[in-house]
Formats: sequence, C-alpha cells, structure tokens
Amino acid sequence: MKHKLLPLVVASLAALAAPAFAQSAGDWTLGVGLHQVAPKSDNGKLANGTLPLDVDSDFKPSVTFEYFIKDNLGIEVLGALPFKHDIAIKGVGKVGETKHLPPTIALQYHFNSAGKVSPLLGVGINYTTFFSEDTTGILSGSKLKLDDSFGLAAHAGVDFKVSEKASLRVDVRWADIDTDVKVDGAKLGTANIDPLVYGASYVMKF
Repeated sequence: MKHKLLPLVVASLAALAAPAFAQSAGDWTLGVGLHQVAPKSDNGKLANGTLPLDVDSDFKPSVTFEYFIKDNLGIEVLGALPFKHDIAIKGVGKVGETKHLPPTIALQYHFNSAGKVSPLLGVGINYTTFFSEDTTGILSGSKLKLDDSFGLAAHAGVDFKVSEKASLRVDVRWADIDTDVKVDGAKLGTANIDPLVYGASYVMKF
C-alpha cells in the first residue's frame, strides 16, 4: 500500500511547492481605467510646411480585454470612450476639433506573473478612426476631414497584485497615428499625432 501512496504524496507536494501562474493559458482579464492621449509636441505642418499644427491632449475612461493563449502570453484589446482634441495652428490659434476612437490589439508578455509586482511588454496594431470634425477661427465654415489611420503600437506596464484575482495597473502606450488632413476636399498635409497614452486601471482575472 505504501508504495502506491508514495508517488501520489510526492506529486501532491511538488504541486504545492510549484509557483502558481497568475495568468495561465485560457484565463482572461477585464481592466477598467482612465487614460490620457497625449500627442507628441511636433504634429506636422500643413500647406507646404507653412502651418505648424498643435493637437491637444484628452482624458477618457478605458477598458481592456485580454485572453491568455499561453501561460503569461496574452492577446489584449484596448477600447475607450471617444477622445476629443482641439486642433490649432501655432501663431493663429484653434482652427478645429475632432473626436477619435483608437482600438488597439496587442500581443503581450507578463513577467513574474505569480509575484506581487508583474511587469508587462506588448506590441501590436492600432486603428484610429476620426469623426465629428468641426472648424472654427480662420477655418470657420469650411469642412474638415481627417482620414483613418493604421499603425504600430507598443505597450509597457506594471501590475501590482491586490488579491489573487485583481491587480492595479499603471501603463504607458505609444501608437503610430498619422492622418491626412483635408479642408473642403483638398488635402493640406499630414498630421503626425503619434501619442503617448498614460493611464491606470483595475484589472480583474476570470
């Protein structure tokens, strides 16, 4: 009888001693937070380089869904409420505004996922759609159009475990967002937004 029980006892002790994965294959997480889209300082120039653009920042609630295809390796989808940005020409002032949605999908790896502090790195693709464009100032009465954008995206963050099923996350993202700017159907140039996206969220594992 003893020789039959011994392997079972050894296997049980090994399972207890092994570290449990915080994110295992088949798990998924939901994150709810707040993020700021902060365009880079140089947003390009219109009209053959004569009109330097300035696009401002905005905060909005955000949501993430991540499914783990392997232990520690997940596919994440980022969504948010529409961000709203003022568009200005330096030296002239505000000339318009737009809203945008930047859904992003990324493959990301979680380091030390069984620990209390778990960094993550990810890379993916961003799609940004612009809508509700409006004009003011010297462009008042004109029709402004910003084309949709595809580009690379990167993600880095740290999870701070607060329970076996939840973490607080602080993170930063970068997205390659370039959009053609058209006024009354005529292309004036390209806006290089390329923002950093800062934020924090509460992440729950299921």
